[in-house]
Amino acid sequence: MKYLNLNTTFAPLGKSIEFDNFIFNGGEPHIKILEKLTDENELTITIRIRSFNDVGLLLIATDALRRMEVENIHLVVPYFPAARQDRVMVAGESLSVKVYADLINAQNYRSVTILDAHSEVTPALLSRVKNISNHQFVTTCLQNKKDYVLISPDGGALKKVYKLAQFLNGVPVVECSKLRDVKTGKLSGFKVYTDDLEGKTCVIVDDICDGGGTFLGLAKELKEKNCGELILIVTHGIFSKGLDKLTEVFDKVFSTDSFSNIENTLGFNQVSLDEKILS
Repeated sequence: MKYLNLNTTFAPLGKSIEFDNFIFNGGEPHIKILEKLTDENELTITIRIRSFNDVGLLLIATDALRRMEVENIHLVVPYFPAARQDRVMVAGESLSVKVYADLINAQNYRSVTILDAHSEVTPALLSRVKNISNHQFVTTCLQNKKDYVLISPDGGALKKVYKLAQFLNGVPVVECSKLRDVKTGKLSGFKVYTDDLEGKTCVIVDDICDGGGTFLGLAKELKEKNCGELILIVTHGIFSKGLDKLTEVFDKVFSTDSFSNIENTLGFNQVSLDEKILS
């Protein structure tokens, strides 16, 4: 298997074939595959999609490969764009995740691999999808950890957290909830459904961290319930407001490099995606 890694700093499965790409003055992406692939029948594209420009690069790369007679193309896109826009909450909005899914389905990839989908909507919209769980990633983060509880940050994460707990041989789960104003996005009403955490290590697990408001609000409530060490594990770290506030509150924050490359610090560890986690 050969790989076309469309992000130069992201090579989760192996070294990329050589290519050149740039943006024309008019804003259009351009790509040129530099290796001869006439004898190759199968290839995997890996990409971080963070904008429609990235989608454009993916589409023209796919076209270039097909014109070189590469018949079987697989796609690995661990962070699936617009996964949180998986329902129409207010009149006038788009179902954005379907827009992205339709564009990708139209390419007729042999398989599409995503990691820790935000909800069941994204896998349902994609053809020939492989939705990889966060189990191996979380196991990597919790090496040698004992006597901890998993924290489900809200109802949306509950099903996945219980599956993870089962994979981790029955680790206890503490359920939490919050309120979100669908018009403003403002969070409030954080609740932790237990009386006393008895100083136990609390591990919040979720798929995405954007600004971090959910986790900061929960951390405050967990401390009031007598938690011990606080650990945050998120598969896709956007961290739009930085890491400073999170690393002040949490003893350790973990994420993968599915969205961007972030330098490790005393309070933050980024786990590089590889074949073990993505299989």
